[in-house]
Amino acid sequence: MDFTLPAEIEFLKENVRKFVKEVVEPVAMDIEENDHIPEDIIEKSKAMGLFGLSILEEYGGLGLSMVGKCAIYEELGKTHNGYTTLIGAHTGIGTVGIVELGTEEQKRRYLPKMATGEWIGAFALTEPSAGSNAAAIGRVPRPSIIAQPPASSTIVTM
Repeated sequence: MDFTLPAEIEFLKENVRKFVKEVVEPVAMDIEENDHIPEDIIEKSKAMGLFGLSILEEYGGLGLSMVGKCAIYEELGKTHNGYTTLIGAHTGIGTVGIVELGTEEQKRRYLPKMATGEWIGAFALTEPSAGSNAAAIGRVPRPSIIAQPPASSTIVTM
C-alpha cells in the first residue's frame, strides 16, 4: 500500500496544523474550563470542510480515504480533546454508518447537511445495563416513549 499523501491532502494537513496551532490551541484551556467550543472555531472548521472528511464528494464532503483521514486526525490530535472529539466523533461514528450502510434516500437526506456541519452526528453509548459496551445496548427509541416515558425509561437529552 502506498502511504504517500496526495498534494491536496498535504495542503489540507498543513492548513489544519496551522489552524490548530493558531486558532484552537490559544483557547484550549478556555475550552477545558468552560466545557464549550467557541462558535467561531466551529464555523472555521465548517469552512475548512472538516465535518465532511468521511462523506463522499457527491454528498458535499471531502471523501477522504482512510490514509487521508488519518493524516488530518494526526494534526487534530495535537490539540484539546474536546475539539478533537467533536470532529472525530462526527466524522467517525456520526457519519460513517450512513456513508457505508445508509440507503440512497438516507444519504441524500442526511449527508449534505452533515458534510457542512449544519447537522452534527453523535452516538449515545450508554444505558444502565450496558455501560460503554455498544454491543450490549438494547433500547430502541420510539416516538411514543419520548412523548410519554414510562417510569423505567432512560431519557437521553442534549
